[in-house]
Amino acid sequence: MGGAVPKQYLELGGVPVLLRAIRPLTSHPDVCCTVVVLPLEDSAVPPSWLTPMIGDSLRIVAGGSARTDSVRAGLAALPPACTIVLVQDGARPLTRSETVSAVIATAREGFGAVAAVPLGDTLKEVRKEGTPLRVVRTVPREGLWRAQTPQGFPRPLLERALARAARDGYTGTDDAELVERAGGEITIVPDSPDNLKITTPADLDLARRLLDAGA
Repeated sequence: MGGAVPKQYLELGGVPVLLRAIRPLTSHPDVCCTVVVLPLEDSAVPPSWLTPMIGDSLRIVAGGSARTDSVRAGLAALPPACTIVLVQDGARPLTRSETVSAVIATAREGFGAVAAVPLGDTLKEVRKEGTPLRVVRTVPREGLWRAQTPQGFPRPLLERALARAARDGYTGTDDAELVERAGGEITIVPDSPDNLKITTPADLDLARRLLDAGA
């Protein structure tokens, strides 16, 4: 993203991206506690717009150097009563409440649940080295989905997956992959493409347009 302000703190319609990302969780009737994992220095002095929310139902913890370390820290901060755990990207500001509900319902059945959308573009595998970039092959897109968040899991399933990843020194790209490696089953929860993750300035511009359009 670049710039002096971390992407999760940038404003979208006058509201920080991170605040928009957690609102579908903090306002959901089935979510009893939300843990926000921040960089170490920010966890010590949280943003002023987050401070009034801190309490039993919203906690702040310091993350780690890798995604799995941060998820592990957030999981440890949840009260024992939280038997279903959702993992949400802090830079995904347009998540819908109905997506949260669907992920929770699937995780309650004993499976990992991943909000996702089917791929609509043709995929090209490209040679890793050299220029110009050469296509190695076209990857069939049938049956391929793009994983989003939230991702939901029965707590013991996620705990086992994180413990195995720690033993193996494996980080993976998302928590569903860790659960797959640990032998857990993952179910796709069809989601909206509007539930985008802010990674580049173009993503932020698109999110603004979607918000203006009522997303």
